[in-house]
Amino acid sequence: MKYFLAIDAGGTKTDFLLADETRELARVRSGTIKRMRTDETTASENLERALQHITCCTGIAMSQVTRTCIGTAGESVPLVADWLRKELRERIGGELILLGDVEIALDAAFQEGSGVLVLAGTGSNVAGRTEDGPITTAGGWGPMLSDQGSGHRIGHEALRTLFLSRDQGRDTLLLPAIQEFWKIATIELLIERANAIPSPDFSRLTEVVLRCAEQDDEVAQEVLNQQGKELAHLVCLVIQRIRQEPNHTDWNPTLAFAGSIMKNVPPVRDTLIAEVAREYPNIKVLPGVVDPLDGALWRAHRG
Repeated sequence: MKYFLAIDAGGTKTDFLLADETRELARVRSGTIKRMRTDETTASENLERALQHITCCTGIAMSQVTRTCIGTAGESVPLVADWLRKELRERIGGELILLGDVEIALDAAFQEGSGVLVLAGTGSNVAGRTEDGPITTAGGWGPMLSDQGSGHRIGHEALRTLFLSRDQGRDTLLLPAIQEFWKIATIELLIERANAIPSPDFSRLTEVVLRCAEQDDEVAQEVLNQQGKELAHLVCLVIQRIRQEPNHTDWNPTLAFAGSIMKNVPPVRDTLIAEVAREYPNIKVLPGVVDPLDGALWRAHRG
């Protein structure tokens, strides 16, 4: 019997899926194992607990795994990639395939087919591929350099826009809502928290921003709409670059989504779709979101 392990290593969580040749055997979720997001001890503990849980649930030792496919943001960064290769090979048997998180999401949506995938969770990335071409990406350079439309960017921009609005004399529900969420009594303490080193987890503020937007707060709505526009710009960049290739000048892709922002924050997704459709009126959009684990499992089976 062959066993295949799929792993989706995100910025705040990691999902694991063990399957044999015909069916899923176990799904497990742990904290992040991405070294750019946590220290080595915590990442190792999260990985070890998850693998032990899978073995406990299935009776399958990790040494019996035929092939593992892991998708992670920052797969080209040595701190991330080298650590994952070392830790996974010490704990899991068989072959190892290390890919970007957007690549396994692209495979979940289209397998070997053609399309554009928008991944937005704690971080973000956009990738496109024709049936006969390589993957073309835009964004995905991490929270300090890009991550448009991500949870991190939404939370950070909400704070920046909140304080600009304060300078402009505009009222917003974001101030009391964020103070309540962070359990902070004064704006001075809010300033201290937002500027702390290490930084707080800005992505957790996404739910606060969405709640304020749903209460018709203009500032919160502006933040979410702007992030949708910025993601749409990345989508258009990917399409434009692929259309510059020979034989793809009329390429009209299908658009698919993955990640918690695309699933749970409709204003970002709706603005993105509207902006892309303005540039490419015939674009097709898949409903819902895909599960990147399905792409990782497909790759593990395929080898």
